[in-house]
Amino acid sequence: MKLEQLRYPVGKFIVPTEIDRQHIQSWKATIQSLPQELNALVKDLSVTERNWIYRPDGWSIKQVIHHLADSHMNSFIRFKLTLTENVPEVRPYEEHKWAVTADGQDDDISASLQIITGVHNRWVYLLDTLTEEDLALLYFHPQHQRLYSLKEAIGIYDWHSRHHLAHIKQALHYKGNFE
Repeated sequence: MKLEQLRYPVGKFIVPTEIDRQHIQSWKATIQSLPQELNALVKDLSVTERNWIYRPDGWSIKQVIHHLADSHMNSFIRFKLTLTENVPEVRPYEEHKWAVTADGQDDDISASLQIITGVHNRWVYLLDTLTEEDLALLYFHPQHQRLYSLKEAIGIYDWHSRHHLAHIKQALHYKGNFE
């Protein structure tokens, strides 16, 4: 398998020309189901298995889980900022540096799984309350030098959830044979 396929097993995110309610509902369902799907995949993994990587020079399963907790916390906060401020500039972070911090490499993934469950429960509750006007609200991402609407951000995190679930499945399939 080519490196690009290993890196993007579900493909890259493509923004639909028009984002409709069906997109939002489908994307929200992914965000809602991520904690259960993630727990089902990783609950019985050994420490050795948690350290399997999903591609050459890629993150380990445990780093992917810690990254999901970090990233989705940040996204939820960006939603709250966007709902309460006028086109806020969100703060980027160095995700690859976060992945090598002590907590980003911890073999114990239970706290990150709890964070993902809690954040996703709150996130889905919030998403259920959003109006069309709310979905059109924008934030500015300085790293990408562009505006994002909340409805586009929902799609990005649907993709992000599926992208990293696929990475974990890939690591399990290859059983760490990239090392």
